[in-house]
Amino acid sequence: MNIQTLSFITLLAICSYCTPADVSNQPTLADYRVGEKWVWKYKGVTTAGEVRSDGTDTREIINVDGVLGMTVEKDTIPVSDIVKPEESETPKYAWPLEVGKKWKYENSWTSQDGTTGNQSQDAEVLSYQEETVEAGTFMAYTIRYTGKISNSRGYSADEKEVWLYAPAVKTFIKLTQTQGDFNYVEELIEFSKPE
Repeated sequence: MNIQTLSFITLLAICSYCTPADVSNQPTLADYRVGEKWVWKYKGVTTAGEVRSDGTDTREIINVDGVLGMTVEKDTIPVSDIVKPEESETPKYAWPLEVGKKWKYENSWTSQDGTTGNQSQDAEVLSYQEETVEAGTFMAYTIRYTGKISNSRGYSADEKEVWLYAPAVKTFIKLTQTQGDFNYVEELIEFSKPE
């Protein structure tokens, strides 16, 4: 056996004991392709059985004058804006994602009717494993958010969210949310990309 063959066999033996780190970085502009499409179904119901939301949400990557954009309802958002690193000490996703990571998520917002609100949640990545939704089976991080939400109209509630984030599709494949007496589920039912 020559020295190169022996070195290769030794390297294989060493690597057989190595396990790759299950760490995922934020997607970049280069990760998106024209024609990628995501479709989610969603439903929100109160504990009394009142349906407050029920429908589908579709997003697609398109080319607008040489710039990649993502369709969101009637709008198109440049993908470069979507992948821009969030400059916050309390982000939605604390990149890179890895099991056991914990952080604080805080968000202030204004709705279309002028209502302002705040969220404050503790986040933790619980696992990275195969998860199956209607769109298929994907390796996904389970991220749990627990905390409170309040708004300027006097609403305040405890909130718990579980997001399944799949790096292969660059977004979440399922969201389960409990907010006071309201339960909401959103699940990816279709994901397609150009060959």
